[in-house]
Amino acid sequence: MTVQQAAEAARLPWTSLLPWQADAARSILSRRESFPHALLVHGPRGTGKHAFALNLAQSLLCEGPRPDGLACGTCAGCKLAIAGQHPDLMRIELLVIDPEEDTIEVVDTIAIDRIRTLTEFVQLTSHRHRAKVAVIAPAERMNAAAANALLKTLEEPPAGTYLILVSDEPGRMPATLRSRCRKLAAPQPTRDESLAWLAAQGIDAPDIALAQAAGAPLRALALSDAQVQTERRAWLAALSVPDRLSVPALAARIDAGGKEERRARLAHALEWLIAWTADLARVAAGGAVRLNPDASAPLQRLAAQVAPLALFRYHRSLLQQRAIQAHPLQPRLVAESMLLDYQALF
Repeated sequence: MTVQQAAEAARLPWTSLLPWQADAARSILSRRESFPHALLVHGPRGTGKHAFALNLAQSLLCEGPRPDGLACGTCAGCKLAIAGQHPDLMRIELLVIDPEEDTIEVVDTIAIDRIRTLTEFVQLTSHRHRAKVAVIAPAERMNAAAANALLKTLEEPPAGTYLILVSDEPGRMPATLRSRCRKLAAPQPTRDESLAWLAAQGIDAPDIALAQAAGAPLRALALSDAQVQTERRAWLAALSVPDRLSVPALAARIDAGGKEERRARLAHALEWLIAWTADLARVAAGGAVRLNPDASAPLQRLAAQVAPLALFRYHRSLLQQRAIQAHPLQPRLVAESMLLDYQALF
């Protein structure tokens, strides 16, 4: 592991195996001799796929695994993996750390240079003589050159090497990559499991948070941040009265947190608009509010005013905007455009 890799690993977060994942982990790890050299873990965003993949990696590197195949959690290998210092574990994520400047950068894509580093990594002899494991998440964010560079390693993996790819949208990955991986649907929690887990994290009103996150508990945890919820309430209050909505004033909130926060603020606003219009469509079709249960009254009122076809087209445009949201040149202008189109619905 290079100095930069060590610095990067030490800064990446670690999440223990989540309650709803244990059975699935035992199932695949109990047959370690048949564990695939290339595994694609896929499923909805915010349900813990990344944590699941990392804990599979830890178990493969564990020096005293339990009889069911799960990591012991106490050996040197486990402690190194959790601390981000295991020399035989590489994590490739949308974070790049500059150890000299002591800075961390969130990037849009996984570039070819990081896959080339992975290629070099898997060719080295295992330091602790258990295995070599690389986790790539989210795999669909590899650019074309990076995906092509990964193909050879997937085709001819060195002995004792395991590549675990994680994806919210495996359909966006090249078919050549998908075909070389064994696919594993990530375990999904029941609603009761999600609510219990959120309550254990100290979340107030876990049912409201889970509804906002469309049933994804880790996303619900992130959305429960007090500042995020305050901002969401401001946006929903404005969306509730489109005839009085001040587009410049609401869009200006994108800039309120400074330049570094603009993209994240736009991403939140876009998700709120998507959820809002999805609920409008449900109510207009005779269904019930699902994603914004705390705003049922204004949604019921507005659903009677909106034209279904125009709403469908607008919602589709929001989904298209989300697909390219990693590259907004002017987040505030994007927000203004979305809000003007929203007002036009009424």
